[in-house]
Amino acid sequence: MTKATADLYDAHGEALRVAAPLFRDFGGAPSFEGPVATCKVFEDNSLVRAALEEPGNGRVLVVDGGGSLRCALVGDMLGALGQKNGWAGIVVYGCVRDAHALGEIPIGIKAIATNPRKSVKKGEGERDVLVRFADVAFKPGDYLYADRDGIVIADAALP
Repeated sequence: MTKATADLYDAHGEALRVAAPLFRDFGGAPSFEGPVATCKVFEDNSLVRAALEEPGNGRVLVVDGGGSLRCALVGDMLGALGQKNGWAGIVVYGCVRDAHALGEIPIGIKAIATNPRKSVKKGEGERDVLVRFADVAFKPGDYLYADRDGIVIADAALP
């Protein structure tokens, strides 16, 4: 069972990084946690797909989409792919689409908004790099906890 972010904050305080409350819940699992993997892309979801095609092993894919609201980086096909391959969740600093269908998939998905436009596919971006958005930094190997109260990040899994 996922630890509640409010309880974690009460127990660990400023040892946690608390993401600014920019995100809405779209996945069928409103609470999720796991080690962080990252992608940095802009209006191109090729690397997002490549990551979700790999075994997730309970990780959370943190996608820095530059906050773009012009297209979606994750839709129902990628949400289902991530769930099938064992990803615990996806956090998108950008948009998703197929919101109703995403809500039926048992994976945690947080994003800023929805947009029906799909992204380009040029294979551009970076993986497994430090990304910064929502007033916090996310690095591969950090541990992310998310629920309806928000997102907190620790340097490692908490007891």
